[in-house]
Amino acid sequence: MSGIMRRFNPDWFKDYSRWLEYSIDEEAAFCLCCYLFQNETLGHGGGDAFSTKGWKCWNKCSRLDVHVGGPSSAHNQNLKRCDDLMNQKQSIASVMLKQTKKSKRDYRVRLIASIDIARLLLVSGLPFRGHDESESSKRKGNFFTFYEWYAARCPEVSAVTLGNAPKNFKLVCSDIQKEIVRACAEETLKAIIEDIGDEYFPILVDESRDVSHKEQMALVIRYVERRGFVMERLIGLTHVSQTTSLALKQAIYLLLAKHGLSPSQIRGQGYDGASNMQGHLHGLKTLVMEDSRSAHSIHCFAHQLQLTLVAIAKNHEDVVWLFEWMTYILSTIGGSFKNRDMLREKQAKKIEEALQMGELETGRGLNQELGLRRAGDTR
Repeated sequence: MSGIMRRFNPDWFKDYSRWLEYSIDEEAAFCLCCYLFQNETLGHGGGDAFSTKGWKCWNKCSRLDVHVGGPSSAHNQNLKRCDDLMNQKQSIASVMLKQTKKSKRDYRVRLIASIDIARLLLVSGLPFRGHDESESSKRKGNFFTFYEWYAARCPEVSAVTLGNAPKNFKLVCSDIQKEIVRACAEETLKAIIEDIGDEYFPILVDESRDVSHKEQMALVIRYVERRGFVMERLIGLTHVSQTTSLALKQAIYLLLAKHGLSPSQIRGQGYDGASNMQGHLHGLKTLVMEDSRSAHSIHCFAHQLQLTLVAIAKNHEDVVWLFEWMTYILSTIGGSFKNRDMLREKQAKKIEEALQMGELETGRGLNQELGLRRAGDTR
């Protein structure tokens, strides 16, 4: 446009500067919008002069008005297309960005809904899966039941979940549920490890066989938290192919290292009375004390109580007689519903007679005096 400015007053072309471009090399003017969209329309006012060849008739300025034409002329149609192209809000990238933002927002709503339901079931200790999770099933399991209830009461959630969500993007399948549970477990363990910090802790270890006949070792850490309360937290369950003391020690150290804990922080051990645990030469307690001398071992009180009761029961005639007759009674009563109803009726009559004679009193806790009222009663 600098060439035109040298030959004409700028006021002359101010109405055309929006679309008119001047080429110094060609010494001609071109219509930018018609040049870009010349194949979109059948005709152009002024022929190809403004789009391909260039316009040089400076003494015939009226040709510019002829090229512009009326509101529905080819030039004005091309000018509108050019404006649409330059409009960032209507560009392809802008439309795709809007779609991406909406997809991200919908994804976040679906994910938060699945996480909320999973956290509710985890806190309550309820199972997730159902026997039949098809759409026609009336008992889909706790996860889908709570999810449908949650979506029915939240219109924002209902608009983007279940039937309104993409079929491959609902975030409710069993794999997603397992990933959420795994993430919750990791965050819980992370909070426990941060609570322990650099403090010392004792370990409680026991192994047991599960329903799949695999030996599982449980590791529990006991520590004093910042407010002074004693806490016991399960750190992990791990499969052990062998129950030797060396294999258990390696499994314990691997679990501790996984969570950034050092065996040197161990200040106590609690096991049952098995030889692989309490052996003085090659037991687990001995192997751990070789690495940490302050990790003194204590025989589990619950196991001690169990062993004591078993030993006393085997050598006490009245206890032996009691358990023998209990076995007969349970076999007789448990094998017949009719016998069970007869026993309940007679027991109810005896209790009623005892209440009338004053031998028993009604009230909360009055008939539980022989039970254990506190956890410390076993110590």
